[in-house]
Amino acid sequence: MKTRDFPSDFPEQKQSQQPGMESDMTPAPITDKGEPPIGRLSRKVALITGGDSGIGRAIAVAFAKEGAKIAFAYLNEHGDAQETSELVKDYEAECICFAGDISSEEFCKELVWKTVEEYGGLDILINNAAEQHPCESLEDITEEQLERTFRTNLFSQFFLTKAALPHLREGASVINTASVTAYRGSPALLDYSATKGAIIAFTRSLSQNLASKKIRVNAVAPGPIWTPLIPSTFDEKSVAEFGKDTPLGRAGQPSEVAPCYVFLASDESSYMTGQVLHPNGGEIVNG
Repeated sequence: MKTRDFPSDFPEQKQSQQPGMESDMTPAPITDKGEPPIGRLSRKVALITGGDSGIGRAIAVAFAKEGAKIAFAYLNEHGDAQETSELVKDYEAECICFAGDISSEEFCKELVWKTVEEYGGLDILINNAAEQHPCESLEDITEEQLERTFRTNLFSQFFLTKAALPHLREGASVINTASVTAYRGSPALLDYSATKGAIIAFTRSLSQNLASKKIRVNAVAPGPIWTPLIPSTFDEKSVAEFGKDTPLGRAGQPSEVAPCYVFLASDESSYMTGQVLHPNGGEIVNG
């Protein structure tokens, strides 16, 4: 699929509940650009959070194309999760999925245990799921919201990586989803941006901690990407203008982000750890 085929305009739309439903979006996010696979992740086992839609779905499909066995977690979007499973299986890849709340350490432990039980190991961990709640003022952020955002976006990455470590062997890869907001901030997403900045620090520190074990830890910091989090977060007018302020003049598609994860999970990036890739439409963040 050529970049000129990617939409630059979105109709006004709003969803009332996070993390949102991909099946209710117009136009639907582009999950797969249709490139031929070359087997870069053959026989690898990958666990992905937020795999039901958006970037997580695109990662699952891209990994399946490259030969990986897929396990993914989602909150409660059962229809979207079923669609992801079917897309993965279209590439004759194995797929299992689990509904639950990754802000719970017990669920994170269960998620890793069931993945290892099913597939016999774990090679790639993708800490991707997140939530965001715009607030105009710091005074509007409640203790409950602050804790919820940090538990979902940051605590889950600690919980899952901790649970996965006993199963990760030399050559394994951990990839965390950060955000452009970690570098330039966001006035209405104070708590979300703070979690993403913490994820960068976590990635860099963990990469050094695990280097002696030859386990690589990297991150991806997307810019504005057309996912269910957008219509479930912002008002109709903001959705219609989403991504137009980037140098490329449009929002990105999940299929334009997923190749970063394939690269970081594969042996092609064998000399990279503690690094961040920036699919953000051209914004220079010096990070």
